[in-house]
Amino acid sequence: MLNKQVAIILMISIMFFAPLQTSAQVYGPVSYVAIGDSLAAGQTPNREIDTGYSDLIAQEIAQHQRLVFFSKDLAFPGFTTTDVLQRVQSKEAKPLLQKANVITVSAGANDLLRLIDSNARSGSLSFQQVPADFSLNVVRKNMQILLADLKESAPKAEIYVMGYYFAYPHARDSQKVGTAKQLDLLNEILEKVAKEAGVAFVSVDAGFGDKAIEKIPNPSDVHPNAEGYRTMANSFFNVYAKGKMQVLRDEIPPANPISFEQIIAQQSATDEGDESAVLPSSFLADEFLALTELKPVI
Repeated sequence: MLNKQVAIILMISIMFFAPLQTSAQVYGPVSYVAIGDSLAAGQTPNREIDTGYSDLIAQEIAQHQRLVFFSKDLAFPGFTTTDVLQRVQSKEAKPLLQKANVITVSAGANDLLRLIDSNARSGSLSFQQVPADFSLNVVRKNMQILLADLKESAPKAEIYVMGYYFAYPHARDSQKVGTAKQLDLLNEILEKVAKEAGVAFVSVDAGFGDKAIEKIPNPSDVHPNAEGYRTMANSFFNVYAKGKMQVLRDEIPPANPISFEQIIAQQSATDEGDESAVLPSSFLADEFLALTELKPVI
């Protein structure tokens, strides 16, 4: 009798005190929306948009489940957490979020990386600590609001917060330590905020390390190539499907990039009333104006 009572107490303790399941694989039809910065959009090391981790995620899901919808219209190069938050709160975002049951979020790197002075020629990295601390605090606050808004706007969705990799593998080793620490802090903040919100955090940095020049090939740009995006997608599947889904190297689609100049030209065509063959994101006229001013940030 005593053993039975102990067993019941243990079961109740597990029910009330075990950590909540954050996110898990969605079974049945999948509606996937990628939100965030240029990593979510699929920016290449050559300032073009092509297959990114979100495209690879959608492709792999479609091979195992019924993918009924995929959009990365809420992702845009250069977006900070403030920009992402504003985009999610816009009226254009509502119909996308209402139908989503899988959401990935890449936000936070641009708040920090725009403060880092990277000299590709000398391999040096520098930043000022006080502004970096301030930007990380802004990330924390904005992400708390963002995840709360997403849970309200997309109540059916499993949400995955994507972490970041070390973006400067070409820098001298002696220059990497300070910047790597700031990126570690960024990931820690994202992971903590995700846990507090009851959503999943996807760590990607282990798949890159600090010498991943084969995945971040341009010394003057922080964006990964297709292999880098494959690494990010597989990091997602390590959480989403416990590694049971993985994008193989030969499953990466052939390169089919679109340049920022082409995107701007498409936007001009839209402004003139021609909406044929235009990216859905091209309707974000205000944001596309920023393309002429983009820096090599995420």
